[in-house]
Amino acid sequence: MLPVTFASDNWAGAAPQILDAIARANEGPARAYGADDLTKKVEARFCEIFEKDCRVFFVATGGAANGLALSVLTPPYGMILCHEASHIQMDECAGPEFFTGGAKLLPLAGFAGKLTPGVVSAALAGFPDRPPHGSPASCLSLTQGTECGAVYSVSELKALCDTAHEAGLPVHLDGARFANAVAATGAKPADLSWRAGVDTLCFGGTKNGCIAAEAVIFFDPEKAADFEFRRKRAGHLWSKTRFIAAQFDGYFRDGLWLTLAARANAMAQKLSAGLAAVDGVEISYPTEINEVFAVFPERVAKALLDQGYFHYPWITPGDPAGGAMQRLVCSFQTTEDEIASFLDVVRAV
Repeated sequence: MLPVTFASDNWAGAAPQILDAIARANEGPARAYGADDLTKKVEARFCEIFEKDCRVFFVATGGAANGLALSVLTPPYGMILCHEASHIQMDECAGPEFFTGGAKLLPLAGFAGKLTPGVVSAALAGFPDRPPHGSPASCLSLTQGTECGAVYSVSELKALCDTAHEAGLPVHLDGARFANAVAATGAKPADLSWRAGVDTLCFGGTKNGCIAAEAVIFFDPEKAADFEFRRKRAGHLWSKTRFIAAQFDGYFRDGLWLTLAARANAMAQKLSAGLAAVDGVEISYPTEINEVFAVFPERVAKALLDQGYFHYPWITPGDPAGGAMQRLVCSFQTTEDEIASFLDVVRAV
């Protein structure tokens, strides 16, 4: 039996349509460093999808996208408010601090990876303006969908952006699973981003069928500032940028990005419902995108791993399960048969 993975959507392969798009882009020479026609075409496509003239910059990883975006939004002595389970706080090896030149991250608590205006306002009140001793709050970073598989509604997102803007803070949105959030809500990409008040979006494709395709989007072109120089200095200006552009070209063609995300979300719903029906299993957070968080006995987790069903324990600050929670992630490649066999093991144990 081949291993079955619910470890991460990063474990999934690339969608065939993405590989075909890369093959098409491989025909003949093209200008380097983003000056090619395909890159320009895809940048314009982003503007169409988000219904706004914006600046789009391609990078290869989500960590670079977040760190570089934040480096434009905050000074080295600034303070970035974020969720305590956010990727920039837990999983980027101080990358944001590195790219910003030392900006402070202020982790905040909230159920299912979500922040609220009240939590943000209380945090801001706890760090009064007292130069030069205290780091001034400089940015609010949100994640859509969150690290715990939740989705901010348009109204929730707008309320948070309004709170940040009233305090003079720009809003950064980590959208590694932005496609899953759009597919789950049915909202327009513009409504889940700039219309709600988001200033900069890190739009991910890698987790949803691409190979290495991330985009940093500045909805106010003037706020892109010196980003192109920062990207070059960080080593993320690809000479053969057409191959990142090609992935997005295939990703957006015929709505593929939402088709892939919707399938991953649907598989997670099946997995979540199946686990919830098993005695002794508790679903920790509502399953809103392609991630399922569940608590089950350690012997079950061990049996699953022993039989080739990969998944990860979910251990973060404020974890209500004290480390017993498991994260299970579906991708566009997850099958109903894989879910059924996984559930058979859980029931048997």
